[in-house]
Amino acid sequence: MTLRVVVVDDSGFFRRRIVEILNADIGIEVVGTAANGLEGIEVVKRLNPDVVTMDIEMPVMDGITAVRRIMAESPRPVLMFSTLTTEGARATLDALDAGAMDFLPKRFSEIAKDEDAAKVMLRRRVRALARTRHQALSRPAARERPSTHEPELAASSARRAPVSAIPLHSLRAVLIGTSTGGPVALQEVLKVLPKSFPLPIILVQHMPASFTPAFAERLNNLCQIEVREAVSGDVLKPGCALLAPGGQQLVLEGGAQIRVRIQENPPGTIYKPSVDITFHSAVAALKSQVLAVVLTGMGADGREGTRALQGQGAHVWAQDAASSVVFGMPAAVIDAGLADHVLALKDVGPALVKGFC
Repeated sequence: MTLRVVVVDDSGFFRRRIVEILNADIGIEVVGTAANGLEGIEVVKRLNPDVVTMDIEMPVMDGITAVRRIMAESPRPVLMFSTLTTEGARATLDALDAGAMDFLPKRFSEIAKDEDAAKVMLRRRVRALARTRHQALSRPAARERPSTHEPELAASSARRAPVSAIPLHSLRAVLIGTSTGGPVALQEVLKVLPKSFPLPIILVQHMPASFTPAFAERLNNLCQIEVREAVSGDVLKPGCALLAPGGQQLVLEGGAQIRVRIQENPPGTIYKPSVDITFHSAVAALKSQVLAVVLTGMGADGREGTRALQGQGAHVWAQDAASSVVFGMPAAVIDAGLADHVLALKDVGPALVKGFC
């Protein structure tokens, strides 16, 4: 089945370029374009595409406002194109809050060093987002549950013990890895945690270097716990979440105090930061004294790091398919039999509070 796409951008040159790149894939067809957000809303209503690509800054109506309208009136996956600046980062995070599912830099050299690789990445991203729409349409509607419900933890085939049986007093840290859909997912999880949360938290979110300072600032303003971008030498402390900086790798070093070291990327590294690299470093630093949580994201980053941690006796949670924007990273962990529990996103924060507070 051919995937139908609408491209919204006020630059005629950029629209033509995106149309050409996407139409070069036999399985993708750009069925319409628009030069501003208001026009984009009408084109989306009329053509009912599987995916929309959206610029942020446009005349008549900006992309953030357009995303809000699309998600309210005819929801579907939206891929934002963003400039990799501080202001671009804040605007992109606003767009993700409004309902956009993912983003890419407008300059292709910032997607990948090789232009052909950047084109392939764009097509793959569009295909992955289209799958999320079809999965959502094929799922039965979720039943409403009372807001006072207990967190639901569905066990995978690898389940070893209920949460109540985990010796939580022996754990020293919570590690959370995520990618596509992660900015909104992390906000939902972390906002629930009280200021007195007794463990340190490490966050690994696939994100460009120019975005992570703004994202850490946003999380810190929204949450009761402290959230900031990690720097080398940081000591893990209770009630503080450290976000791995974009474009580099965060590793943990053990001892009486667990410290962070920020390092450059090993040759051939795909994800910057990488969940696998951080999780692998925790094997030596924390051994079994860690809870690893894998949330929504494309690909399988985190699976091998989780495998190494579980081999030491660490505990593993993964987000379920129904609440994931892209069920890639958590699916890889679940399919490998590594998840002790599979949770809906809305249950992750309450489960952390119930387990540790």
